[in-house]
Amino acid sequence: MHDMQTLSSPDDILATYDRVARDFQAQRNRSLFEKPMLDRLLGVAPRNQSPRRLLDLGCGTGAPLATYLAERGMDITGVDGAATMVDIFAETLPCATALHADMRTLDLGQTYDAILAWDSFFHLSPDAQRAMFAVFRAHAAPKAALMFTSGPAAGESWGHAAGAPVYHASLDPAEYRDLLAAHDFKVIDYRPEDPECDRHTIWLARFTG
Repeated sequence: MHDMQTLSSPDDILATYDRVARDFQAQRNRSLFEKPMLDRLLGVAPRNQSPRRLLDLGCGTGAPLATYLAERGMDITGVDGAATMVDIFAETLPCATALHADMRTLDLGQTYDAILAWDSFFHLSPDAQRAMFAVFRAHAAPKAALMFTSGPAAGESWGHAAGAPVYHASLDPAEYRDLLAAHDFKVIDYRPEDPECDRHTIWLARFTG
């Protein structure tokens, strides 16, 4: 059994990532195992604007994901609640927009052709995850692509980021499907623990609202 007193909670996540940001940057896997799914995102994202706009929620350091998408012509807005992560993101992608903000209360008043929440959304509590679908919807341009990672089944777990304990949670896949449908997103692809993507559980949807 874990000692519950020593475990991270959703409330600790931003302070933890703020503290370990430089170590996280140094240790981040840069092999770009995510490339096939990023290419799917690029394929689904509509051409409403030129350049196409991407909202990267929990953007972290900007490498390698946002860098890869920027190199393929996307105009990136990175949002992270950890200030040091935002600073590194701005250093990594000086042409991008870097915003220090909490995704849970985000209201940018503009929409994007693609929304990405890779290895970030799953640090939120179950209720905060449920509430995020309204945030996704509010920032989705017509036919926007939405991609996020979750766990494969409902529950809470704990992992590590640069050696620091971090909280993870997931809803049941059926509930994610219901939330997506309720907020006008159509599931394009669902890959539970994808062996070709470092066992990430990945959702890709298109906004139909």
